[in-house]
Amino acid sequence: MARLRGAAVTAAVVVFAVAGCTDLQDKGSPGAQGAGGGGAALTAADSLAVKGRAPKSGYSRARFGSAWADTDSNSCDTRDDILKRDLKEVKFSDGDCKVSYGVLEPDPYSGKEVTYKRGRSLVDIDHLVALSDAWQKGAKYWDASKRIALANDPLNLLAVDASANRGKGDGDAATWIPTNKVYRCTYVAAQVAVKKKYGLWVTAAEKAAMKKVLATCPGQKLPSGGNPTKAPSRFKAR
Repeated sequence: MARLRGAAVTAAVVVFAVAGCTDLQDKGSPGAQGAGGGGAALTAADSLAVKGRAPKSGYSRARFGSAWADTDSNSCDTRDDILKRDLKEVKFSDGDCKVSYGVLEPDPYSGKEVTYKRGRSLVDIDHLVALSDAWQKGAKYWDASKRIALANDPLNLLAVDASANRGKGDGDAATWIPTNKVYRCTYVAAQVAVKKKYGLWVTAAEKAAMKKVLATCPGQKLPSGGNPTKAPSRFKAR
């Protein structure tokens, strides 16, 4: 999920080699193709620690900082960074930051074309690993800077159809995968990459679901890159 970009959106390029899945994203995103990568996604999934889901008590979005903080200090908020990265035909309402229009073609979750218009958007920016899911699988024990980093890491973010994203909610791979079958390997590999990068655990059912998908594409590479796992100290969370 070739791209039209404005300014570069992240210092680190996410490199993703896809074997057995379709080309839906350009480099710089969790669904990108390219040479290299972090190794086989199936092997990485097998290495994830398995534990039960912790209680959701204490979770709020605010525990991951203000929404779409400019943690990469490029003077654009994270949401617009991802819109610039993932949409085609991008137009701006303010310099090269505020995206006013673009086309998501195709939407990685549904496979359909979705038009983005600022203020009445049919496009969401999804956290591939939902923040509440992360909270229940390790993030509640982190310091604020790591939670803020996860919430704004391009490796964990993707522009998607709003209705598909809201259907996903805070589901993990055991409860939700895209209806667009050709994107499933890419999607699960990206979740594995985020959980491995940040040291999040998975439930037994989640790991089984991940491995079931990735077994259909054993050459699938693991995406890498994104932002550091600690946000600058100026960013705060409650």
